[in-house]
Amino acid sequence: MIYLDSAATTFRKPQAVRSAVLRAMQTMSSPGRGGYPSARAAEETMFRCRSLAAEMFGVPDAERVVFTTCATHGLNIAIKSLVPPGGRAIVSGFEHNAVTRPLHALGAETVVAASPLFDDGACVHAFANALRRGADAVICTAASNVFGYALPVAEIARLCRRAGVPLIVDASQSAGILPLDMSALGAAFVAMPGHKGLYGPQGTGLLLCGSEAQPLLEGGTGSESLNQEMPAFLPDRLEAGTHNMPGIAGLEAGLRFVKNTTPERIARHERALIRRASEGLAHLGGVTAYAAEEPMRQLGVLSFTVRGREPEELAEELARRGVAVRAGYHCAPLAHRSAGTLEQGTVRVSVSAFEQAADIDGFLRTMRGILAK
Repeated sequence: MIYLDSAATTFRKPQAVRSAVLRAMQTMSSPGRGGYPSARAAEETMFRCRSLAAEMFGVPDAERVVFTTCATHGLNIAIKSLVPPGGRAIVSGFEHNAVTRPLHALGAETVVAASPLFDDGACVHAFANALRRGADAVICTAASNVFGYALPVAEIARLCRRAGVPLIVDASQSAGILPLDMSALGAAFVAMPGHKGLYGPQGTGLLLCGSEAQPLLEGGTGSESLNQEMPAFLPDRLEAGTHNMPGIAGLEAGLRFVKNTTPERIARHERALIRRASEGLAHLGGVTAYAAEEPMRQLGVLSFTVRGREPEELAEELARRGVAVRAGYHCAPLAHRSAGTLEQGTVRVSVSAFEQAADIDGFLRTMRGILAK
């Protein structure tokens, strides 16, 4: 199989991640629930993972790194901590439903700072205009999960600091690929999944907390058991219930892989593959590939359409020929509205550190065969 759906989850994981998951299942119980060896092993692993994430992402206090089940979980905590029911939030024109649906559930006024695809100047200008009326929070994706567009988050963060409006960053498609320093951004929260660019297992995520947070869940934490309110301190306040120790152990190994490989090297590799794919698609009749003219504006994600062909139909044909891609709206209708692809969506190709030029070439050969047919 040629796997080109890493924007959904990185299917190929480092061997160290698989080994760590198995080892945790064999040696770890619940952290904070006992002083015996398997509980201690879990505590030590959790501490190492939390500390490593704090080091990598510029979080001054490791206790402000909270384990979640996914980025959606973290975004819900962040949004519901800052935006009251009926409040006002500003979002980019490329947000995922993990942002827009919680805002809708809150009955919030959602102001879209709309801008064209790959246009940094227009994006910053749109946020500056929207911020003139103030807001309870700004929520911005660091990179579009549909088009790979790396938004100008540093400039948007500067606008938010100047306006005194807290910023939530959705780093789902950028964590592990783009450098991230939460302290430098001054963000209130940064949410990220473990199973994409951090190469951990599904069911893992991180929420970096620069602001006070309200829990979504109440329950046991292994601390302050006589208190019927959730602890006031992090991370316990947001980590009710038993931790996913196989997932956290795998996530620690994934973080170490990213740190040792370096995000810069991973980004360079992914950009080269996406450029190869976009240039190859440009030679196929009837294909429109949504590629940035400036490669640094795009990560390892590329969307395309084919004249007269439905994206889902094309993806199914690719799957029958052994190529895994994703088609449709990718849970991000705002992004399609911004790019003008809302009518039918796109086919999305996305890569990781483990895909190679041969995978892209195989995909392009398969596309030529499908279109010739």
